[in-house]
Amino acid sequence: MRRRLYFVLPDLASAIQTSNDLLLARIGDEHLHFLGRRGMSLGNLHEASYLQKSDVVRGAEMGFVIGGVLGTLVGTWLYLTQTTAMPFQMAVVLIAAVIGSLFCAWAGSLVAVSTPNSRLARFGKDMDAGRILLMVDVPGPRVEEITALVAQRHPESIAHGMEATVPAFP
Repeated sequence: MRRRLYFVLPDLASAIQTSNDLLLARIGDEHLHFLGRRGMSLGNLHEASYLQKSDVVRGAEMGFVIGGVLGTLVGTWLYLTQTTAMPFQMAVVLIAAVIGSLFCAWAGSLVAVSTPNSRLARFGKDMDAGRILLMVDVPGPRVEEITALVAQRHPESIAHGMEATVPAFP
């Protein structure tokens, strides 16, 4: 299981050097995600994807749950208020719940794609000041090794802890 470590780096030169050191420590480029203020050039660094920058995953999850509840309520209402002209089976509740979940997950992700990631809100001031956020996904047993490596070789970096698990999509 991978853990996500967060570091704030003061400038692009420090970010490039940190990236090189982590690559030499056998952390693949696909596990390094850099994020700066909007419009900031990160050169050849592996920039964070839209899934990592935005709240699209959280929006889809919330939409899925809310849509499931609303779909269940609509399906139950349809089942309980049926007329003899249009009889419904109990399966209408399940079908409405599935359709509601899928539709609201899709709609929630569309809305959330333009919303900044709520997990990264604590780094907003640093990024606005021109600093660069580094998210590193490392295997659980290497967390202390990588944290010590970055602290030793880059004392200018600020460690901001880790997430217990790396989200499945971003």
